[in-house]
Amino acid sequence: MPIRQITLEIPEAVLIAEKTDEIAFGRELRLLAAVKLYELGRLSSGRAAELAGMSRVEFLLALGRYKVFPFAAELDDLESQNV
Repeated sequence: MPIRQITLEIPEAVLIAEKTDEIAFGRELRLLAAVKLYELGRLSSGRAAELAGMSRVEFLLALGRYKVFPFAAELDDLESQNV
């Protein structure tokens, strides 16, 4: 799959406040974006895992750190079928 690169300008003060470097902060931003897009229903768990740079299982397990239920979409589908 082709990869596109997106460049973000991050103030150095943010990196200092977070006590991190560009590489670690970039990885965290990828994961946070993946989690939020998954939570909003804009990405499937598989696509979100790709964005985060991890396996689907790792991504689903990581959702707990952010208090995101990993099967919310599936639960919503089941509830709508029982109406």
